Amino acid sequence: MIVAPASGQGKTSVTAGLARLLTKQGMRVRVFKCGPDFLDPLWHTLASGHEVYNLDLWLNGEEDVRRRLYQAAKQADLILIEGVMGLFDGDPSAADLSIKLGIPVLAVIDASAMAGTFGAIAYGLRHYCPSLPWAGVLANRVAGVSHARMLASAVCENPMQKKALDAGWLGALYRSEAGAMPERHLGLTVASELADATSRLDAIADLLATEPVGQMSLTDWQRWAVEFPEPPPLSITPYLAGQTIAVARDAAFCFIYPSNLDALRELGANVVFFSPVADELIPQCDALWLPGGYPELHAPALSGAEKFRGSLQLHLEADKPVWAECGGMMALFQGLSLVDSTEVPMWGILPGYVRMQKRLVALGPQQWVTSNGQLRGHTFHHSLTETTLTPLSHTEPQGVYGKPEAVYGMGSLRASYFHAWFPSNPKTTAMLFSKALQ
Repeated sequence: MIVAPASGQGKTSVTAGLARLLTKQGMRVRVFKCGPDFLDPLWHTLASGHEVYNLDLWLNGEEDVRRRLYQAAKQADLILIEGVMGLFDGDPSAADLSIKLGIPVLAVIDASAMAGTFGAIAYGLRHYCPSLPWAGVLANRVAGVSHARMLASAVCENPMQKKALDAGWLGALYRSEAGAMPERHLGLTVASELADATSRLDAIADLLATEPVGQMSLTDWQRWAVEFPEPPPLSITPYLAGQTIAVARDAAFCFIYPSNLDALRELGANVVFFSPVADELIPQCDALWLPGGYPELHAPALSGAEKFRGSLQLHLEADKPVWAECGGMMALFQGLSLVDSTEVPMWGILPGYVRMQKRLVALGPQQWVTSNGQLRGHTFHHSLTETTLTPLSHTEPQGVYGKPEAVYGMGSLRASYFHAWFPSNPKTTAMLFSKALQ
């Protein structure tokens, strides 16, 4: 598991760069992301050539986490897991997952403005929790060879105690514009939007190839092998057998967990895709899913999607279910106010307006308790809604500082900022897409 003392230290770059390097060396690599995240996994998918699933002890549950790792272990030589935030941040944290499953951590530390203190931070991460499995430490954003030597010395020779810190120096990742991953308000830029995304990964991989972590053989990696027992058989009632679910999937609606698509198919549904940005008609279907994404970045195209809007209206008039979450919900209102105060008309299905904010509005795990049970998920958005609609219900935040999210309803439509994790409750998931279960 690749972890760090805080967000922004370079976990994604190191994880994706390692995946790219080891894949090019011929290893079968599978990558996972700890915690809820849509953007980092897109880079890891590009790097490894395989879909990336999320692992979270609360969101997934321990049994689901173990099941996914067992399945990956049957197919891979090496599994990499990118941590979330800082190593001990959150409840559960990346450290909790590491300890629970016995997965050693490789700590990435941004060393751009330090030398000897690097050793203190590495020592703290290594020894803060005695039961934490440990692999080693890697310095990121290193200025040059001399800087790297100072950092390695800080780890290997503690001048205060006159002994090695036992932190496991695994190398340095030097500063590189060629390997930079650009960001915007919700995180990293979507990998598919950058024509040179693969070359950026190659640049990181080439830098890691000369370091101890990049020169390890498969036998070397096996020193940190973890055994995952075979899980019990999974049984899901096919509540959506014979149903077709249309899913919006394009640059505006790209926040889609592979696990959610798998869950729909395991429920018996046939999943088809289309693009509102391209003004495509909704395919013939029984229900519609409008997932999250970046409607604010594609507002003019969505505003002008007349053919799609007409098919959406017909879908609703036929009383067919629609589940719209976060970005998918935002586009349903009358208008969208961008950060620069530009007003863009949207689809006008829901009364009211959405206004983008310069700062994060909500973040954290949530659960929605329904008549069919509890559905888990999370929230993460930079906008606020102004509407006369009375919510049908609210989600329940799991964090002390979280705020409930409204769940709106209008006819067969359900909408919320809440990002649902479908595998957490198959029957409640089916309820979103089936009038018979609502």
